[in-house]
Amino acid sequence: MAIVHKKLTYEDLLETPDDGKRYEIIDGELYVSAAPFTKHQRAVWNFIDFFKDAERAGYGRGYSAPTDVMFDEYNVVEPDLLFVLAENRAVIKEANIQGAPDILVEVLSSSTRKRDAGVKMQLYARFGVRFYYIIDPEDETVQPYELAESDYRELPLLKGQDAITCPLFPGISMPVSKLFA
Repeated sequence: MAIVHKKLTYEDLLETPDDGKRYEIIDGELYVSAAPFTKHQRAVWNFIDFFKDAERAGYGRGYSAPTDVMFDEYNVVEPDLLFVLAENRAVIKEANIQGAPDILVEVLSSSTRKRDAGVKMQLYARFGVRFYYIIDPEDETVQPYELAESDYRELPLLKGQDAITCPLFPGISMPVSKLFA
């Protein structure tokens, strides 16, 4: 007798408990993460300023977790931060983002470090997320990536007074040190 493993879907995700954990589905498999530590949350809180500056300049809209990004029924993630350019706003729906945001940001934690730099990075590239930023609160660095064809090209590692920038937001920058202040 064969054992059939059912791929989980967005509908299954909606049935997960509201228990303070983050639930995501990648290629039909459920991933669970505990709530992040305070240093993680401060980095998220401070990075929001970068996206707010981009919003004020009219580039589009930013969102923070918990906001589901539904790439398809078997791939639904909850990144720490995301940004959708104004011209791509059709992916913004009432319940979630349906399709690839232009920028995704993940802040590493002990429970997500391997996933954020591994399976999630591959997923984001596969679905066409143009820019991906990984923030490391322990090392106080930001590693930006730019999509080049079907994979990410690593851009220079940012730290200290280096400026966080994005080609999608000309003229907008923020020092990395501000994330960890």
